[in-house]
Amino acid sequence: GAMSVDSITDLSDNTSKLLEALQLSHPHELDPRRSRGKKKPLSLNPITWQVPRIVDRCCTHLETHGLQTVGIFRVGSSKKRVQQLREEFDRGLDVFLDEHQSVHDVAALLKEFLRDMPDSLIPRELYGAFLSTATMEGPAQLDTLQLLLFLLPPCHGDTLLRLLRFLAEVARHAESSWDPEGHEIPGNKMTVSNLATVFGPNILQKEKPGEKDAGALNFEDSAAIILVLQRLIEHHHSLFMVSPEMQCDVLRRLFQTDPDVIEYLLRRK
Repeated sequence: GAMSVDSITDLSDNTSKLLEALQLSHPHELDPRRSRGKKKPLSLNPITWQVPRIVDRCCTHLETHGLQTVGIFRVGSSKKRVQQLREEFDRGLDVFLDEHQSVHDVAALLKEFLRDMPDSLIPRELYGAFLSTATMEGPAQLDTLQLLLFLLPPCHGDTLLRLLRFLAEVARHAESSWDPEGHEIPGNKMTVSNLATVFGPNILQKEKPGEKDAGALNFEDSAAIILVLQRLIEHHHSLFMVSPEMQCDVLRRLFQTDPDVIEYLLRRK
């Protein structure tokens, strides 16, 4: 007697919002490398990976071609080429980034996209809450950050996780290393702190771009933004992992309010 639904769009609004917010999926189901078919409605299990094409392609390009680029995100780019790429993405074209694109142009495009989002990647209503974690320490800080991340809309959470994975990979190549033959592989010099300094103001925004006082942060806020983004980069693996205990608690609550849906989820798993 369970209800038969294959899409969140088939459910009532309240149930849809609840499930969309909880994203009851195993971590491996959110792997962006899994096969993508034609565009489908938001699936209950697994939830569709919701990352803008421009973010995913910029990150993938830089992971492939830019990890050894010294000063990536700090070296100047061609404004003309960046504008051209931006317009192509804006028109919905299937933009293909390959080795012929400048690493610095793609890096600038990624920063511009995050800076100019109508609603910043971490929504502005959560700006103060995220910054308040800068004064916390240890487990309390990480626990609070995790709960705040759970409040993000699914598309924001997915995109932030994709970005943090990429930034952690860039930081992993900050120092020089040597190949098996003893040749030096130059580091990109972009430590977690450097990356947090560059990306923090683009991700945590108090005002919309172009508004009065936008970008005019005091020293305390700037320092807090950098520290918070550092923690997000350093601990993104654990921060985005829903514990089995929390999943069980959510399932129990859902069983009381939406037994038909919970039966469906358990049957699918």
